[in-house]
Amino acid sequence: MIMSQANEMREEADDTANEAMKAAVLRNFFTADGRLAQIPAQYKKKLIAMQYLVEKLESGRRYTEKEINAFIQQFHDDYATIRREFIIHGYMSRDHEIYEMNSRDQWTKWEKV
Repeated sequence: MIMSQANEMREEADDTANEAMKAAVLRNFFTADGRLAQIPAQYKKKLIAMQYLVEKLESGRRYTEKEINAFIQQFHDDYATIRREFIIHGYMSRDHEIYEMNSRDQWTKWEKV
């Protein structure tokens, strides 16, 4: 019983720390108008930024490369790098220049990095 309470408390502390880190990354790397000021160099921070962007896409929708590029350009000019990051980290898959969001279980989890 005491062990499960300790585990619960540790998980709550981890969740709180993760939410604080996510909020800090979003505050530090995104401008007031929602653009990504720069792609974070630190791996974990980059994953937070990429996940934040990909979550703005419609789940289940298929996008042409042109549509993905236009979507990304709303947030950052280097659409090719961000599009590649989406693929590398499992947020999206590409088949014949058609992009689709993967299920969350395929995403690289920044919380576990």
